[in-house]
Amino acid sequence: MHLVDVQHLSRSFGNVRALRDVTLSLEPGTIGLIGNNGAGKSTLLKVLLGLLKPDSGGGTIMGCDISHGTSELRGRVGYMPEAAAIVPMLKGVEFVTFGGDLYGMPHRDARRRAHEVLNYVGLGELRYRRLEEYSAGNLQRLKLAAALVHDPQLLLLDEPTNGLDPAGRVAMLQLLEDLIAETGKSIFLCTHLLGDVERLCRQIVVLDRGTVVRAGTMSEMRDQVSNRYELSWMGPAPAFRAALVVAGVEFADPTDEGQTKVMTVVPANFSTTTFFEIARAAGAVLTELKADEENLERLFFRVTEQASQTSAAV
Repeated sequence: MHLVDVQHLSRSFGNVRALRDVTLSLEPGTIGLIGNNGAGKSTLLKVLLGLLKPDSGGGTIMGCDISHGTSELRGRVGYMPEAAAIVPMLKGVEFVTFGGDLYGMPHRDARRRAHEVLNYVGLGELRYRRLEEYSAGNLQRLKLAAALVHDPQLLLLDEPTNGLDPAGRVAMLQLLEDLIAETGKSIFLCTHLLGDVERLCRQIVVLDRGTVVRAGTMSEMRDQVSNRYELSWMGPAPAFRAALVVAGVEFADPTDEGQTKVMTVVPANFSTTTFFEIARAAGAVLTELKADEENLERLFFRVTEQASQTSAAV
């Protein structure tokens, strides 16, 4: 069974089209939903949860129809919203218990589980503190606890590190990383912070102006860059660089003549051993030779730029 399987979803708010003909089939696991602010990420999560009805299209999440939020769906999915979503004057344990009530748990079970998950996310000592007294980092942990209270199979996390300082962001990512490793839960992580996705997620969905422009694993989506190598060396930079040019090697980025670390583009049928031969002839010693591998940031800008060019051509 697919974790998410939707076809031709569209959703508008007045004249603004937040989602445009979204079709996705995703396997269980860790999924990163990335896109610029306003790309439609939060709208897609709310449609999947049944909190918003699509203008057209449909599908399932965890086997449940998304056309309406059923109690079965609420029992299988935990949702951590981007907004603070706190109720003033409530205490931490009351807030998480209330989340369990909304998910359909018996109140006594919800109360017991609230204590357990607050301990798990590191808020055990703050369970009786009022929500308005929580820091931004602790509020994020509290929302995560509320999403976990009913032990769901899938977590939908909307910007879980939003508004956190660097230390708080690292702590939240470590908590999520441990959660994935210990429980094996599926995670749908919605964020514009690419580093968070690169650390936690195996599958990636790129959303741009309401449209899915690419979806798959990182290995499937990476550009084939087998002809690019990063070089570092010790020795005479100009002589080595000149010898590389004679051999047909190009420099990927403008660099200073004295720079001894460069990204190169090699011609077809170029052997990496040739780098060592050229270096030896030029009186240089290679200290690093590494094949270029496209990271998520470069992948994101590449696919969104391609989508923009295609849209402009149409």
